[in-house]
Amino acid sequence: MMSAKAMKHLQRDLERLQRDVLDLAASVEEIIHRAIDSLRERDATLAQEVIASDADIDARENKVSEECFQILALHQPVAGDLRRIASILLITTDLERMADLAVEIAERAESLAQGTPISIPAKLRQMTEMTTRMVRQSLDAFVNQDVELAKQVCRLDDDVDRLNNGIIDELISQMKKSVDQIEPGLSLFSAVRHLERIADHATNIAEDVVYLVEGRIIRHHPEAIDVR
Repeated sequence: MMSAKAMKHLQRDLERLQRDVLDLAASVEEIIHRAIDSLRERDATLAQEVIASDADIDARENKVSEECFQILALHQPVAGDLRRIASILLITTDLERMADLAVEIAERAESLAQGTPISIPAKLRQMTEMTTRMVRQSLDAFVNQDVELAKQVCRLDDDVDRLNNGIIDELISQMKKSVDQIEPGLSLFSAVRHLERIADHATNIAEDVVYLVEGRIIRHHPEAIDVR
């Protein structure tokens, strides 16, 4: 059984870990917003700033992962504390991948800013708003250990998929009408797919929240999400 002193040290390290992963989450959320803004506004300068921030996100992700492994090695936590660390490791991986996808969106935005103009489908605004909502709510669910909010995030993923399919169909129609639209259309097509993948990672985080709170793995079990 862990001594009172050892328990105090564990809780101190867990609190520091929580702060660091929330700092990482805030940075990733910001980079996603900036990447989307660079795409919608065709802002090459903003896109370059997003791309340049990737190294800092990677360093933060490494720091959080190292803290997790150190706590596991030093304290050998069990039960809820062990689940928390396992969940943070999974969430950190998703956050880092979200940042990578934001950088890829910024790269597409940079290309679009320099090429032939293309009409951006109206549904893209709705898709970006829904995706950023999923990111915010998945992180809120983690902070507050809110299972119901986490499940709401999971349900939104199907809506994002439908918007993604509608946007892709519209882009294909534009590219068929004019050869000049093919190159920018493909760039925008790629950016939209990256945005859809960000929503997938937000869903992963929401599923990890359910595991953290209830100890249940609901990934690949849609019936667990649909229960209201």
